[in-house]
Amino acid sequence: MTTHAHRPPLFQKAEAETKSFWAEFKGFALKGNVVDLAVAVVIGGAFGKIVTAFVADFIMPVVALALPSGDWRSHGIVLRHAANAKDDVVLKWGDLLGSVLDFAIIALVLFLVINKLLRARQKPVQPTTQTCPFCLETIPKAATRCKACTSELAATA
Repeated sequence: MTTHAHRPPLFQKAEAETKSFWAEFKGFALKGNVVDLAVAVVIGGAFGKIVTAFVADFIMPVVALALPSGDWRSHGIVLRHAANAKDDVVLKWGDLLGSVLDFAIIALVLFLVINKLLRARQKPVQPTTQTCPFCLETIPKAATRCKACTSELAATA
């Protein structure tokens, strides 16, 4: 029966590195940021499906009213005809336009949400300077005497 003390140094080093790797991976995977990111990816995927449905079910029918044939996501330019129509090489501009529209809506909504979140997180900036009431020179907020006219200033707290 072999014990750890009788193992060759190469195996001991490899075993220690493996344990270290798994400890680092566990620490990384269980950090709050990684879990938050995983939740965001899942919610983002669901949001993408909602936007795709919104575009397909509400926006596309309105656009289809302007187009004579209706289902514009299936529109395309045939680059090469084949014996079977299903084997034609088609440049599907309607599908591309729908995907671009999906992206634009998602980008707009994300911009609005992130913009609101960032504004809510911002703390009001406290002024670091004040104006001397005697000479109107700009001086630091904590100053007790004006650097220009040497007037004593009232303590501001």
